[in-house]
Amino acid sequence: MVKFLDKAKIRVISGHGGNGMVAWRREKFVDKGGPAGGDGGNGGDIYFLGDENMSTLLDFKIKSVYKAGSGENGGIKGMHGACAKDLTIRVPLGTVVKDSKTGKIIADITENEQKILIAKGGRGGRGNARFATAQKRAPQFCEPGEPGIERVLELELKLIADIGLLGMPNAGKSTFISAVSSAKPKIADYPFTTLVPNLGVVKKSDGGSYVIADIPGLIEGASEGVGLGHEFLRHVERCRFLVHIVDLTAENPMNNYKVINEELRKHSEGLANLYQIIVLNKRDAILDETAEDIITEFKKLSDNVFVISAVTKLGIDELLYFIEKKVDEIPKPEFDIDIEDDIDAYNNDDSSFEVTKVAKDAYLLSGGKINRLAKVTDIRNTEQVIRFQNILKGMGVFEELHRLGLKNGDTVIAGHLELGYYDDEIWGETDSKL
Repeated sequence: MVKFLDKAKIRVISGHGGNGMVAWRREKFVDKGGPAGGDGGNGGDIYFLGDENMSTLLDFKIKSVYKAGSGENGGIKGMHGACAKDLTIRVPLGTVVKDSKTGKIIADITENEQKILIAKGGRGGRGNARFATAQKRAPQFCEPGEPGIERVLELELKLIADIGLLGMPNAGKSTFISAVSSAKPKIADYPFTTLVPNLGVVKKSDGGSYVIADIPGLIEGASEGVGLGHEFLRHVERCRFLVHIVDLTAENPMNNYKVINEELRKHSEGLANLYQIIVLNKRDAILDETAEDIITEFKKLSDNVFVISAVTKLGIDELLYFIEKKVDEIPKPEFDIDIEDDIDAYNNDDSSFEVTKVAKDAYLLSGGKINRLAKVTDIRNTEQVIRFQNILKGMGVFEELHRLGLKNGDTVIAGHLELGYYDDEIWGETDSKL
């Protein structure tokens, strides 16, 4: 039996950028040929790709860590390292991707072949040839590659179906879906036979098709976690409309109908307001007089009440004709999901920064660009440290440090770097020197 999994937690790690190279031209009869170190290749990006052929997150139970390849290091004679291949992870349609650390939804994959960048690979470090200028003809340093991005992600699957089947356990939903499609759900006469949602594809008269989702039976208290239905109510939210199947042979069919609708309302107003077709099932198993009384009672609630027997297929054709018409009339609902506004900003750290005074004489710098620069700065290389300092000046970091009371001898921390601050008159007007 194929298992169904609609929640998973995975870890993704994009590729590390390759290191730049310090190298020099060595040609016959050419004196002091100059820098010739190549750049490192970029690390592999990680993408999610919507796949209409997948229906569960089971693959992520088997494998939960995904790592892209690293870029190659730069070489001599200006040769660049090769960029790593990107890693594409296929997910079923309806997958919502959430950052486990921030709780922010970063993607909602609803279309086939929809591709979302989840973790950008590290940039390859530049070789010393890239730092040569008219004033600095022999740079003795290069950049290490940027590390990849590591994230823990929570995946939640919300099945995309045109129609959601609702009803109490044993209302006949599984029998109905097996009668109108090629789906073969497990059917038995005891509560919660359906342990996972079943999808059935129904052919339309014009040659098209639509998808029906059989949601496990709801009971009173489902929205608070009672029974099985509360685990799967999320799958009904994406439907165009609902088909509410009521068991005519139940002790109180009308009460069952109201209980289900109350659970929908408690789950969400949007779900409660979806258009519903009422289907009274098991007409073959109830006396005519009793059936007529119940049918009359339901018709007072709605004009769209159908009486069927899923076992004998009584009334099925008339119901399917009406459902097909409604599928064409009712558009798919639009979802107001609070998704990360700018996925590029999420994957590419910006230039904003924050300065925090962590001790009497110590300041912590944080921010996307600062963290990235710190990671590729070798504290043993004076030229790299000076370059890092000049970039901080241009960003306005020193202005903020001075505002907070920075003075000579204080420590400035940025990533793995711990640098002492001094004002050096030789550098001009109180130029800051780390």
